[in-house]
Amino acid sequence: MRRPPALVLTAGLGTRLRPLTHVRAKAAVPVNGEPLVRRVAAWLAGRGIGDHVYNLHHHPASIAACLGDGTSLGIRVRYSWEPIVLGSAGGPRHALPLLTDSDRQRFLIVNGDTLTDVDVDGLLQRHDRSDARVTMALIPNPAPDKYGGVTVSADGFVSGFTRPGVGVESFHFIGVQVAEADVFSHLEDNVVSESVNALYPVLIREGRGSIAAFISGASFNDIGTPLDCLRTSLALAGTEGDRMVARTAQIGADAVLERTAIWDDVIVGAGAHLRDCIVADEVTIPAGARYERCAIVRAHGQTAGRDERIDGDLLIRAI
Repeated sequence: MRRPPALVLTAGLGTRLRPLTHVRAKAAVPVNGEPLVRRVAAWLAGRGIGDHVYNLHHHPASIAACLGDGTSLGIRVRYSWEPIVLGSAGGPRHALPLLTDSDRQRFLIVNGDTLTDVDVDGLLQRHDRSDARVTMALIPNPAPDKYGGVTVSADGFVSGFTRPGVGVESFHFIGVQVAEADVFSHLEDNVVSESVNALYPVLIREGRGSIAAFISGASFNDIGTPLDCLRTSLALAGTEGDRMVARTAQIGADAVLERTAIWDDVIVGAGAHLRDCIVADEVTIPAGARYERCAIVRAHGQTAGRDERIDGDLLIRAI
């Protein structure tokens, strides 16, 4: 089967992941020591997808530092710069010149902030058989009160989208889809546009069967909040081996780290105690300090948000 290129969506601001996204793009956040976007890139490469485009806006250098030109992963990586975040439909529209040279070509769209093991070959085969313009990878909705849902007709086509907590039986979109280029080519470039919230409902109204469902039991790990990130990191540490502490970190004598992620160039002072924390790049934890269930970044001129506080040189959010 000929493998299409993939657009990985990594331009978002990552507001729910703050304050960690004051330091890196959401997709560059380490998950058990490896940046999320590099995990996504390696997963795609392992399924024969060798031509990747990543859209950039927020902290773009942190994404590029993880991937470069893709040589280390045996893939080709190119970047689509967005002067503003163009959205889940505007981003693909802007990246089209890098992805296709014809409206009749297809490409994968992959959210850069989730982890899954969905069967990419099965997704592409479902798309080919369905004659749909878009095919979305879905699983039974694991948390209908938390996630919006996708409703599916008896013959396997997407019939609509629901908000969290509405009580309608639904499926959950796990961030991988295949689309025909002409779904986006008619959109005006450099204009913000959303897929699920705007474009896809129009496709459904225009023609039943426009969006196919590929339903499976694939895994899904959300990295939406600092707590989600920590939980996923801990789960992966249990299966891959613990890589939660960066090699460049300096851990002082008698410091205690419990279920804690330590990013690059962190200094943890002697006798400090951290439990269920994420400590971002270049933070210095004072000797003897104690923090529990916190995301910690350098204050570095930042203003504390509604659920954040400043503690000396540190900006802290409870998780």
